[in-house]
Amino acid sequence: MRKPFIAGNWKMNVTDEEALQFVTQVTEKLPSSDKVEYALCAQAISLKGMKEKAVGTDLQIGAQNLHEEEKGAFTGEISAAALTSIGVKLAIIGHSERREMFNDTDERVNAKVKTALNHGITPILCVGELLEDRESGSADTVVKAQLEQALAGIESARAAEVVVAYEPVWAIGTGKSSTPEDAEAMCKTIREFLFDTYGPETANAIRIQYGGSVKPENIASYMAQDNIDGALVGGASIDVDSYLALIEETVR
Repeated sequence: MRKPFIAGNWKMNVTDEEALQFVTQVTEKLPSSDKVEYALCAQAISLKGMKEKAVGTDLQIGAQNLHEEEKGAFTGEISAAALTSIGVKLAIIGHSERREMFNDTDERVNAKVKTALNHGITPILCVGELLEDRESGSADTVVKAQLEQALAGIESARAAEVVVAYEPVWAIGTGKSSTPEDAEAMCKTIREFLFDTYGPETANAIRIQYGGSVKPENIASYMAQDNIDGALVGGASIDVDSYLALIEETVR
């Protein structure tokens, strides 16, 4: 039985002061993590303080990106070693905004996943199709190609540590969302790809999140699907009450 995993992606929102206040407020109300895991992925400037505020709780703190190289002249980037030095062991990799705006090619995503795993960081690997891909009937092909390239050279035991987040690009921040049935169909395609690539044990161990305008009002319908094991949530994770409601709806 895969434990549900709800992760908030704050993107370039929430100041450091607001982030620390948020952690203080939610940790007083979060349920036990025996039925659900939860995380907040924030801007790099806030990660150390958030980790310190979350000590003694089950709240995971994650980064929104990391660089594939160990260190070097990469101004403005953040290394895996820097993250683990402050206890951060979770990072979003390959988000569509990174792919579109910051040249995160499939090859770079693959390198970042490997670097994360080498440092004991759990990658939340994002995949998803454009609207034109879905309208042309090529969504499955696009997503499977992203997975194949992102996981190239990663053996089964290490792949089991990856979390896959299916986020149709057309549903991110638009207010539109894939229907639970359509999201399940793609997550089933992802599971079948993992089965064919790694076998049943690993395929059944990997958790698949859905992301794309997920809210407290609709998360239960996604979590009711067989192959959806959680959610990667943007705007609805920035409000304390909304974030708590997402988790409460998941375990209800």
